[in-house]
Amino acid sequence: MPDDDWTPPPVLLAVDLVIFTLREAVLHVLLVERGIEPFQDAWALPGGFLASDREDVLAAARRELREEANLDASQLHLEQLGAYGTPDRDPRGRVISVAYLAIAPGLPEPLAGTDAARAAWTPVPDILRGRVRLAFDHDEILDDGLERARTKLEHSALATAFCQETFTINELQQVYEAVWGCPLDLRNFYRKVQAVAGFIVPAGDQRRTGKGRPARLFKAGDCTTLHPPLVRPATTTTREGNP
Repeated sequence: MPDDDWTPPPVLLAVDLVIFTLREAVLHVLLVERGIEPFQDAWALPGGFLASDREDVLAAARRELREEANLDASQLHLEQLGAYGTPDRDPRGRVISVAYLAIAPGLPEPLAGTDAARAAWTPVPDILRGRVRLAFDHDEILDDGLERARTKLEHSALATAFCQETFTINELQQVYEAVWGCPLDLRNFYRKVQAVAGFIVPAGDQRRTGKGRPARLFKAGDCTTLHPPLVRPATTTTREGNP
């Protein structure tokens, strides 16, 4: 029989955003410096509570990105990363957060707003090495977002979006190295890339990048899913203290 004395527990719903881009061949994530408690002055992923019980969760994520960093989320493909609900993750009470992920090239400088004191693109390696500490459980959310991004590069043609219209194999390799967090052997990388039909196609030109022979230029092919996938090495960079 139903319990007539039952009342729903007080739970707040929030959104958090993991936004990755490449800047000077280094993977960066968007962070905001919190201007209010809890964790005032600490760096965190952009996000916040739903504005009302009528606001859609994805709409809240887009709104928070606009309000906290002045970035137009309509230009980004936001995909749901996961839900985070550890009871003590927020000192203000029981807060469940739905996290979203976006990976895009050429994103502009962010501008802080609402309860953010600053907004900045932050090198992911600095966070993994412990040079930047994140508020709440945002280290965990960031790690999950990074793993999703690395997997997407294994199985999709996403990396070509971070290159110019024509690019060298070395430039494409730099994208993989930045996201995977490890150096790659050029010859082995070239062999694996060439084994994926439709991933990249010759552009018919060459570019001189140093004192050696000019490098062949390629452009993105028609395929969006890589068969076989480009499996990352086992030596990818993780957070300090992890294997």
